Amino acid sequence: MATKNTPGAAADTPSGQQQQPSDKITDWVKPGDKSGEFKRQDSSFRNFISSSDPSSPFPPEKGRYHLYVSYACPWATRALIVRKLKGLEDVISFSSVHWHMGEKGWRFPTAEEGAKDGDAAGEQVIPDPVGGKEFIREVYFDVEPEYKGRFTVPVLFDKKKGKIVNNESSEIVRMLGREFGGIIEDQKAKELDLYPEDLRSQIDEVNEWVYHDINNGVYKSGFATTQEAYEKNVVKLFEGLDKVEKHLREVQAKGKGEYWFGERLTEVDVRLFPTIIRFDPVYVQHFKCNLRDIRSGYPAIHRWMRNLYWNVPAFRETTNFLHIKKHYTCSHPQINPKGITPLGPVPDILPLEEDVEAVKATKK
Repeated sequence: MATKNTPGAAADTPSGQQQQPSDKITDWVKPGDKSGEFKRQDSSFRNFISSSDPSSPFPPEKGRYHLYVSYACPWATRALIVRKLKGLEDVISFSSVHWHMGEKGWRFPTAEEGAKDGDAAGEQVIPDPVGGKEFIREVYFDVEPEYKGRFTVPVLFDKKKGKIVNNESSEIVRMLGREFGGIIEDQKAKELDLYPEDLRSQIDEVNEWVYHDINNGVYKSGFATTQEAYEKNVVKLFEGLDKVEKHLREVQAKGKGEYWFGERLTEVDVRLFPTIIRFDPVYVQHFKCNLRDIRSGYPAIHRWMRNLYWNVPAFRETTNFLHIKKHYTCSHPQINPKGITPLGPVPDILPLEEDVEAVKATKK
């Protein structure tokens, strides 16, 4: 599955498996598939907002577009991160669904659920502010009544036309990062280039294997329905993490910055972070990705992740551990039928300069 993030490239969001009447949205591996493999397919809506094409039906305009997300979903979170990094808070509105995904998919919360002390608290966790829908699926059906794919987030919605522009997260990230420069007021945000021309080939290469081995690797491990499928994918996942650790260790040893490319924040950081921040709280136990955890097994990744979380507000402010932990543990009954949410790890993320006792001991 390609992840070059260009028009026509294959999707890398959890979308596209065509639902037959007997299928359930919670059937992550098709019933009867003896391989036991979770197979992610293409997103369905692949239009582009364009600032360079005067004939584009979707030009960049302030107030025209709405971003539907879930704080639980790593694919949606990376779009939300870019929205903040690029200073688009007053340009593109957003709202988050409730953390629970049932057989009808993502649902919008009530005002009480999204309140400060509600069970799904968080910024803009509100009833559908655009069309007053109850479920995300209704947004899809309203646009395409015969739609048969999965009802996923993120969704970039055109309020003027009443259409879904795009539901492929990698393409939404690219659009938010590049197409609104003419109307961004904050100069620092305007100048931030997450896909700089001199690094594009390297970014594409890293995005490709990180997607297959890590971003999607946790799902291929956790949703596997055979021992063989699980073992194959979890080993590949940790080989990918080992590769990330080696690279970040080399970058950090040079003392020239804390991002993947040293001093330059790029799409690589944005696309990797949502998986890594969820790793210890969710993927270790819920998806059985337990060969190692991040905080005690990958010191360079742990340092990189905490730098983004504590020092770059866009990453911290879009991370909602309540939604993350409750969604996975309560929305996958085939994995966790009682819906019990583990309390740990404590804390969800460590302070910038604090390590677990096992790591402290190695530094003495």
